[in-house]
Amino acid sequence: MKKTISGIRGIFGEDLNLKDVLEFCNNFSSLIKSQKCVIGKDTRPSGFMMKDTASAALMKNGIDVFNLETVPTPVVFREARKYGAGIVISSSHNPINWNGMKFIIDGRGINEEELPQIIEHQKILKSEIGTEENISSSYIDDIEKIIGNIENKPDVVVDIGGGAARGFAPDLLKKIGCKVEVINEELSGCSRGPDPTSDELSELISASSKKEIGFAFDLDADRLVVVIKGKKQIPDVTLGLGVAKSLELGYKKFVLSIDTSISIEKFIIEKGGTVQRSKVGEANVIDLMLKTNAQAGGEGSSGGFILPEFNYCRDGILTSGLISSMLGNPKFDEILNYMERYYQIRKKTEVDSNFHDKVIEKVNSKFSKEYSEINTLDGIKGTIDEDSWVLIRKSNTENIIRVSAESNDEEKCKKIIKDTLELVEQSYEQVR
Repeated sequence: MKKTISGIRGIFGEDLNLKDVLEFCNNFSSLIKSQKCVIGKDTRPSGFMMKDTASAALMKNGIDVFNLETVPTPVVFREARKYGAGIVISSSHNPINWNGMKFIIDGRGINEEELPQIIEHQKILKSEIGTEENISSSYIDDIEKIIGNIENKPDVVVDIGGGAARGFAPDLLKKIGCKVEVINEELSGCSRGPDPTSDELSELISASSKKEIGFAFDLDADRLVVVIKGKKQIPDVTLGLGVAKSLELGYKKFVLSIDTSISIEKFIIEKGGTVQRSKVGEANVIDLMLKTNAQAGGEGSSGGFILPEFNYCRDGILTSGLISSMLGNPKFDEILNYMERYYQIRKKTEVDSNFHDKVIEKVNSKFSKEYSEINTLDGIKGTIDEDSWVLIRKSNTENIIRVSAESNDEEKCKKIIKDTLELVEQSYEQVR
């Protein structure tokens, strides 16, 4: 089981059980000052049981529960701004047999200070029992007010991936003026896995080959990957397009995760904006956004664009609408052409989480001798030159270590990744 600010995740029925759901939701109750909490789930089969159990734990502690049923994560975040707290039953892009919970306070994910209060046992005594009520959300209408109507009516394909984007992403895009084809609506018989960043998206590539763009969502619809002219784009392109739209709207202050493409940072600076870097993870990006009053930004590795005035989370559905509104605009091609100058590779290697810190420490010793500039904000990032870098960091959600590299030279990038993966694997052999 993984317990981080990104959420609690595990394989349902093995290392994550209903007893755990009761415990963590009981503890979370102590953080809910409003005595109200919205709750929603993605399409995983175990979601119903977990949602009902979570609701019972909250009501036992005097919390009134507002049930959204099956909805995208961004919808729960949006409603949590109104009600004061929220829980999403989801493990995002993890395999179907996994599930988990994301905890929301005042519209944002929990932070490092709040996490221990959820995962460490607490005894809460309440004399009153909370109530439960089914509610709906104005989420789609709220986005339409931001984007307005798209006059050129772009032709798009939406790959639901069997997830919670169904009934939300297609409806939004139709509402703002797009012509929409939908694939993979149901989880049963879906042609791809839950994570569009790692899947080949072959069906979407085929379906969108004669359309203007294709959008692929993960199971809870906070991640978004785009397909353009029959080619799946790296997740950073999603963020880059969101950033380009933000700049068009006049926003200047951005926060990007430390593993986001340097091309996006350089583009922002060339357009007169400023960039600060955060740890990887949307909660970390949001935390720095709040501290610096940033206007937009996100996490390149997850295809996650964040617009804090609307939602304190990665919002794939909002982003699909913003991107659609740019189709046919020269600024759409400008950011794509700019990002194509750089080549990025992201890999991962299996490393037992018990050895993560020792492996990182060993690699750090090697990096310190090789690279003149080392950043240990999140894992270890070595700057090779102004256009090349490498980052290794432990995953918050899986038993893996992630290795990312970028360069304006493709062969150089491949060599950086190859050498660093070998170093991580050698270090793992030495410490276990």
